[in-house]
Amino acid sequence: MPRTASDRSRLVWLFDLDNTLHNTSAAIFPQINRLMNAYIMRKLGLDEAEASRLRTDLWRRYGATLLGLVKHHGVDPHEFLREAHAFDDLAALIESERGLVHALKRLPGRKVLLTNAPTHYAERVLYHLGLDAHFRRRYAVEQMRVRGRFMPKPSRTMLAHVIARERVRPRQCVFVEDTVVNLKRAKALGLRTVLVTGMTWRRQIYAKLPTGVDLKVKSVTSLPRAMAHLR
Repeated sequence: MPRTASDRSRLVWLFDLDNTLHNTSAAIFPQINRLMNAYIMRKLGLDEAEASRLRTDLWRRYGATLLGLVKHHGVDPHEFLREAHAFDDLAALIESERGLVHALKRLPGRKVLLTNAPTHYAERVLYHLGLDAHFRRRYAVEQMRVRGRFMPKPSRTMLAHVIARERVRPRQCVFVEDTVVNLKRAKALGLRTVLVTGMTWRRQIYAKLPTGVDLKVKSVTSLPRAMAHLR
C-alpha cells in the first residue's frame, strides 16, 4: 500500500455491490433469477426450465444475462433491467453486516461503486445500507457503455474507460469484488485486487489465493485491518 498519508488519500476503491457490500445470495439473487426467468418466458415463449437454462448460459458466456438477451434476442435492455429488479419490499431482503459503514469510513481515499446492477436498484440498496454518503461516484450497468455498446464487468475496455474518467492511474485503484474473473481482468490492467469470499457460495472454492487476486478477505468489514498486506 502507499506509504504516506498523501499517497493513501489518492487511493480510489472500486467496489462491487452484490455479494460484496451485502449478502445477495440469501434472498435477492433467487428472486432476481425468478424475475428474469419470468421475463424470458413471456418475451421468448419458453417454459420455465428452458428460460432458466438460457439465462444461465448467457450469464456464463457474457458475464451478464442482459448482454446475451440484447445481442441474440433483441430485448429492450431498460425494460429487462426494470422487470428483473422489481421488488415489492427490497429493504426486507437486504442482509448486511454490522460495522460496514464504520469500515468504509476507515478506508483512506475515494470510494466508487462499480456494479452490473441497474441504477434504480443500486441506489436503493446503498440507501438501505446507509452508504449513500460514501459513494459519490457510481457506475451502474447503464453507465457501462463504450462507444454506444453495453460493456459491463468483466470488460477490460469498460474498466479502462472508468479509470480514465476517474483521472487516476491503475496502480492507484483497488478493485473489491466477489468474482475472480472480474478481478483477473482488473489485475491485467494494473489495478490491485481484493476478493471478498464470505457472502457467496464461492467461498467454498478459494482455499488458496487465486491468480490475479492480491488479497482475500471474508468481509469488507475486515478490509481496514487487512489493507496493510495489500502490495
